[in-house]
Amino acid sequence: MPSVSSLEEASTVLAAAHAEGRRLRIGDDLTAAGLDRILEHDPGDLTCTVETGVRLSELRAALAAAGQRLSLDPPGDPTIGALLARNVSGPLRHLFGAPRDLVLGATLVLADGTIASAGGKVVKNVAGYDLARLVCGSEGRIAFVARASFRLHPLPRASQTVLVQTDDAAAVVHVLLHSQLQPSALDVLHPGRVAVLFEGSERAVEAQVATTLALVGGDDAGPEVWGESRERQAASRCRIRFSPGELAAALSSHDEAIVRPASGVAYTASEPPRDSASQSGSDTSRQKLVEAIRARLDPRGVLAA
Repeated sequence: MPSVSSLEEASTVLAAAHAEGRRLRIGDDLTAAGLDRILEHDPGDLTCTVETGVRLSELRAALAAAGQRLSLDPPGDPTIGALLARNVSGPLRHLFGAPRDLVLGATLVLADGTIASAGGKVVKNVAGYDLARLVCGSEGRIAFVARASFRLHPLPRASQTVLVQTDDAAAVVHVLLHSQLQPSALDVLHPGRVAVLFEGSERAVEAQVATTLALVGGDDAGPEVWGESRERQAASRCRIRFSPGELAAALSSHDEAIVRPASGVAYTASEPPRDSASQSGSDTSRQKLVEAIRARLDPRGVLAA
């Protein structure tokens, strides 16, 4: 599994494959294992720029020293490159979104070896089409991502989880989502449990927990419930998309699942029913856009799907 340690090396490898009409698969035939530096961290702007071979755990530790974090908590300990390629997220997606929502810019190596930059590291930079976000979830089909810049958040001073045991998770979720509460995470551990994470100042967390208990009941729970959620997500066989307003129907279709109601995403160990759609209309439209951009940037098909 060849790895590169510089932009120039990646460019050389891809340019050669392009010239020879040879296909390669990013992650298998070309990796960013040697690109493992945290290039810049600007605490004042709440941004950082890293090479994509950096592990998420390494970045967390470096940012925590400054009281900040990248608000992504996927299963395992992926590299930044794998995180972007799969657009993978965890429970914190409820409030902070997926990698696509937090990436500000990227340095890419295109299929012909061209080095290109997309976006920028400043949060207000929204000019032009955002190729940096487009590569999120593209699984290496558009370009080799060498560097990425992200929006960061302060580490919360306090956190607390409420776990609600229920036979009607959809009703509990409806109450929570239509309240004034602002949880960082809200997962349904189907069947029978709804987990809610609150973060912030101690006073704010205490107030939100008290409101939650008054609205839907529940008990204090430790961080292990989120570990369980990520483990079940990692072990799932299928990722299902559904309209957030159809949570009850989504739950009734499966014996077990980890469900992120606000995102309309469920991870299940079972295969989806034949008559259910696993992709939303927006997913399908985005996939078509990715294929159109891919055809334009990689007409020779160097980057294997």
